[in-house]
Amino acid sequence: MPASPSTSIPASRLALLTGVTREERPALAWSFFYFFSLLCAYGLLRPLREEMGVRHGVNKLQWLFSGTFACMLLAQPLYGALVSRFERRIFLPVVYGFFIACLLGFYVVFRLDRGMTVAVPAFFIWVSVFNLFVVSVFWSFMSDIFTSEEAKRLYGIIAAGGTCGALAGPALTALLVQRVGVPQLMLISALLLVGALVAIVRLLPWATQRRGADTAIGGTVLAGARLVAGSPFLRAIAGLLLLYVTVNTILYYQQAAVVAAAFTDSAARAAYFARIDFAVNALTVVTQVVVTRVLLTRFGVTPLLMLSPLLVAAGFAWLASAPGPLLLAGIQIVHRAGNFSLIAPARESLFTRVDRESRYKAKAFIDTAIYRGGDLVVGWCMAVVTSMKLPLGQVALIGLVVACVWALLGWRVGRTHDAHLAAAAPPSTSSARPVVS
Repeated sequence: MPASPSTSIPASRLALLTGVTREERPALAWSFFYFFSLLCAYGLLRPLREEMGVRHGVNKLQWLFSGTFACMLLAQPLYGALVSRFERRIFLPVVYGFFIACLLGFYVVFRLDRGMTVAVPAFFIWVSVFNLFVVSVFWSFMSDIFTSEEAKRLYGIIAAGGTCGALAGPALTALLVQRVGVPQLMLISALLLVGALVAIVRLLPWATQRRGADTAIGGTVLAGARLVAGSPFLRAIAGLLLLYVTVNTILYYQQAAVVAAAFTDSAARAAYFARIDFAVNALTVVTQVVVTRVLLTRFGVTPLLMLSPLLVAAGFAWLASAPGPLLLAGIQIVHRAGNFSLIAPARESLFTRVDRESRYKAKAFIDTAIYRGGDLVVGWCMAVVTSMKLPLGQVALIGLVVACVWALLGWRVGRTHDAHLAAAAPPSTSSARPVVS
């Protein structure tokens, strides 16, 4: 029996099960493929980046974070200029085309095996910039297509596409890196980014049809920082990201120290990191399929913003009382899987309620400059902690405090966002995109 025009419940059994209407399926399928290609490309590169960090020296990681932040600051005005002056049909392919060209350049350098003293840290920094920019642009584009109500139903599925890609990427690295070598993996990653470009081309007409003419956003090239500074809502999102980064960096430093002591071979380290990534993404995809959409549609974003930091806090409390490398690896897996499967879909859905300039400029500023700025500050703090040779249990207590604050802020932001959506009248605001103050 077909659904009445007044209800959004799909008619088919499949639609009832997935929450996807027939009209949404093409855009959802291409969005799924887009995110799959993107994170598979990054998943291939992430183990290589981790190995480059260890090869360059664990005691020099803070310098790599500093270089990454500097590159982010340089990239922000360039990206802002693109978004301000050109339509999305132009600036989206330009962003991805740039990263494809960079990968081809790294392929040549690593294939010739020359200038590796510079190439190793440069590749680490480039991958760190690449990851944040391409994923931030992806979610900006998604929030330019789907409404807040659609995001609750569809973002979990779209995120699962990224997880499948992130699952395939490190699996390919672990399988191929010792057989074909590092340079060839860069070519495969570039080919996957070409697939993402194809998906963008297919999604652009959908975005124009549903959101109006594709026009340049305008504004200044540095508007992202101004928008974040002037909006309490955007500042709170930035705070959530900074707390996530703090926990992430604490775990990253501890993991790097453990791996440096355990492995001496470059390929073995890359394979180890690839297996960790595989475990993270396997847990992520299970959570996305079983939990994410149910929580988002029934309870809103608040549980998703709180659950992961609470689990990480419990892990840190356990680590403080019984320090051990296996438990540290377990916390890292839960932390990263929770971010991909719970926090990311919830955080990205927050941007569906802001205006277009905020979705592209403020979001990019938060996801890149603020993210890597947090990396920089926390990285130098961790360098001091490492030099003090504090035991793992004491470092875990620092992580415990940060995770608890993170959960508290997640509760506050989630309640504010869910209350905002509840106060809106669905018939009149289903496609509205109000600017937040």
